[in-house]
Amino acid sequence: MIGLEDVAKLAQVSPATASRALSRPELVAETTRERVQAAARTLGYRPNVLARSLRQRGSRTLGLVVTDILNPFHATLAKGVQDVAEAQDYTVLMFNSDEESAKERRAFETLRGHLPRGLIVVPTPATHTNLDLLPGLPVIELDRASGRANAHTVLVDNEMGAYRAVSYLTGLGHRRIGMVVGQQDISTAVERHEGYRRALQSAGIPYRPELVRPGHHREGDGRAAAHALLSLPPGERPTALFVGNNEMTVGAVLALRDLGLSLPGDLSLVGFDDSRWAQTILPALTVVAQPAYDLGALACHTLLGVLEGREVPTSTRLHTTFIERDSAAPLVTPPLQKAGAR
Repeated sequence: MIGLEDVAKLAQVSPATASRALSRPELVAETTRERVQAAARTLGYRPNVLARSLRQRGSRTLGLVVTDILNPFHATLAKGVQDVAEAQDYTVLMFNSDEESAKERRAFETLRGHLPRGLIVVPTPATHTNLDLLPGLPVIELDRASGRANAHTVLVDNEMGAYRAVSYLTGLGHRRIGMVVGQQDISTAVERHEGYRRALQSAGIPYRPELVRPGHHREGDGRAAAHALLSLPPGERPTALFVGNNEMTVGAVLALRDLGLSLPGDLSLVGFDDSRWAQTILPALTVVAQPAYDLGALACHTLLGVLEGREVPTSTRLHTTFIERDSAAPLVTPPLQKAGAR
């Protein structure tokens, strides 16, 4: 790793002068300052902000890594974290991993140089190993659990939320209920899939793997998964669909439009996650809503409690809310006439 001594050597100054040129440039002659700054750029030197902060009696910075900032759910999580942090005079450094373990690792590597007092992370499948880059740092896992032993987590009751959604559909008379599911190496997707299975079992409906397609938490993959389910032969197609997150629900609605189908006349649909678009689309979507802002705020409160040495719960789960709107209806036979005619 490039150190201050390397910069000083290249700039032909003492380490003390190099330090002043980078941290208090007004105290150094202009020509010397420019020479030191040029050397730092050439070597790719990054100052250790943590060490500087500790010398100055404590950093007031927290790290936040989410998986998809374009997803309204994750944007609201981040808002909850930031509001609580700012109220306590902390600054939040936020990164977006795009559901990619390599991007998450790069975010952690950047945080090593600007190391905050603690970290809140929405995990990817590799978080448990990527966190080796930040040994000893207090970490709160938000929305998902990585599986690390004794990790502090702030989650929702995903299984019960999914169970209630699918039970609602079985209560409307649907027996062929498809699911667009998230990645099965992510805890939220596993739990929602289990809630789907348990609701079918409670209704005496056999689990059919061909009615479950992966959407990988993405709009495009959700669209492809819904297309595949709605392209099954007549009599095998689902009459209702449960979709595992907001982005995949967008994709499913677009697939319905591609096929000229309507909600809820041709297909009943329930999504996991609420959003403004789900409320304003016609018909408005029936959803499982998560308390996204409260999740983010609670994660930040929990991290601050750890930093202050207070006793905080190791794991907290908040309840979801089932919101009945207009995208699901009692089963009408025969279903999906438009799809069958294509």
